[in-house]
Amino acid sequence: MHIHPLITDSATLANLCHRLARADFVTVDTEFMRESTYYPELCLIQIADVNEAAAIDPKAPGLDMTPLLDLMVNNEDVLKVFHAGGQDLEIVYNLTGKTPHPLFDTQVAAMALGQGEQIGYSNLVDSWLGIQIDKGARFTDWARRPLDARQIEYAIGDVTHLAAIFPKMLERLRKTGRGAWLDQEMERLGDPSNYANDPDVAWKRVRVSGRKPDMLGRLKAIARWRELEAQTKDLPRGRIVKDETLGDLASHPPRKQADLARVRGLSATWAGNDIGARLMAAIEGATPLDGDELPPRDDRKPGLGKEGSLVADLLKLLLKIRSRDIDVASKLLARSDELEALAAGVRTGLPMLEGWRYDQFGRDAVDLVEGRLGFAVKNGRLKMTRTEEEVA
Repeated sequence: MHIHPLITDSATLANLCHRLARADFVTVDTEFMRESTYYPELCLIQIADVNEAAAIDPKAPGLDMTPLLDLMVNNEDVLKVFHAGGQDLEIVYNLTGKTPHPLFDTQVAAMALGQGEQIGYSNLVDSWLGIQIDKGARFTDWARRPLDARQIEYAIGDVTHLAAIFPKMLERLRKTGRGAWLDQEMERLGDPSNYANDPDVAWKRVRVSGRKPDMLGRLKAIARWRELEAQTKDLPRGRIVKDETLGDLASHPPRKQADLARVRGLSATWAGNDIGARLMAAIEGATPLDGDELPPRDDRKPGLGKEGSLVADLLKLLLKIRSRDIDVASKLLARSDELEALAAGVRTGLPMLEGWRYDQFGRDAVDLVEGRLGFAVKNGRLKMTRTEEEVA
């Protein structure tokens, strides 16, 4: 594979993208910093196909990244391959308003091949290629210039190894017939709404106790305010106000701006400055949350009850058994909230009751809940068995 020098000019990047646009797939990775910013600061982009690989410096003066971004989001003929690519996709979305498509994530694919739920990149490379990655440059400050040869070599390795792994992984998926299992997961990963950071839904990320509409209405208003402040100032949300302070403000709202001086987690200067005034305006303008926006009651799901909780625990045991038997990560088959919903009587709208998940797990899960399936120990191994009623 030909490794290019660090690309810092528009003509070289355009020529590279012209060639890569004819590839069946490209592997992609990014290096970024986000410790002190709201938006991730893109510092390096690595890309490869089976013939060539390069690192691209997005900080290079005058560099036009349009050809690269077009390849990512407008070329439907080239598959974009990532590993644990959520943050990479977020960066592309921030630059274009779109996500790469079509895409493939090797961490998700590894779940279908029995390699755990979140296999790291170094372990993936070791398991598929027998190569131990030198992690010495892992904690590089990628925003600093110049980058030395060792740092660039380390970064490019993330896509060259992936270009060797992907065809092997694809072949195994084809042999096991599990490639189709991943379609829904890849579409979910690539859904642009995952990366939109809509201020109006920011409150859903804040953990609070209670379901009072007036309290949640205030939480929605001040979480929206914080999101907009963080976006405008390009600062992490927690640098504006921490989650626990948001919860306190929503539960015990100050009556006037001067009261902000006594709120734990806020600077006393907010009692008289502009940001404190904007916070108070958000609190005072809040309205109770509509009934259809209220979160579900957190009592092991509506209607679950004590017996239902035991049924949910049995379903989790069934999930462990089935994931072990077919050698697939349990998270790919079903989520805990789906199991609890099934135990509570829900029979529609659950991914585990559709398509391949129903065939591999959902059908037996329903049978267990409805008494047609039970547990048995045979030769010291826990297995599932049909009940006598079902056999009859």
